[in-house]
Order: sequence, then C-alpha cells, then structure tokens
Amino acid sequence: MKTVQISLNSIDKVKSFVNDITKFDNDFDLVSGRYVIDAKSIMGIFSLDLSKPIDLSIHAEDNLDEILEILKPYLI
Repeated sequence: MKTVQISLNSIDKVKSFVNDITKFDNDFDLVSGRYVIDAKSIMGIFSLDLSKPIDLSIHAEDNLDEILEILKPYLI
C-alpha cells in the first residue's frame, strides 16, 4: 500500500480523477481527517472538504508505477 497527497479542488478535477482510477481493479481510499471513503465514489468525494489536500491510499503492489503516472495531475 502507498499513500500520496492529492488535490481535487474543482468539479472537473473530481470527475476526471474518478474516471482515471476506475480503469484499475485496485482499491483506492481517500482519507480526510477521520473520514475514509472509496475514491471511486464521486458522491463520497463531494462529501469531503476539497479545499484541503486529501490523502489517497493506493492498495496495489504490481502496477503502482502505472497508477502513479495516471495520478500525476492530482499529486501535490
């Protein structure tokens, strides 16, 4: 598992982020304070405070480099 910080500060960014990670079969969790939500849930993402950076937990081992390459626009 790897954790990175991301920024999803616009509606378009949230939509493209969800589209990008749903291509993978791995599990992704967004952690904001004491809330943990499924990163593939667009409704869940909008329940978070998007003005602050969010921790993204990536539950992957084998294709981690490919995932991080896709996530570059969102990384802090």
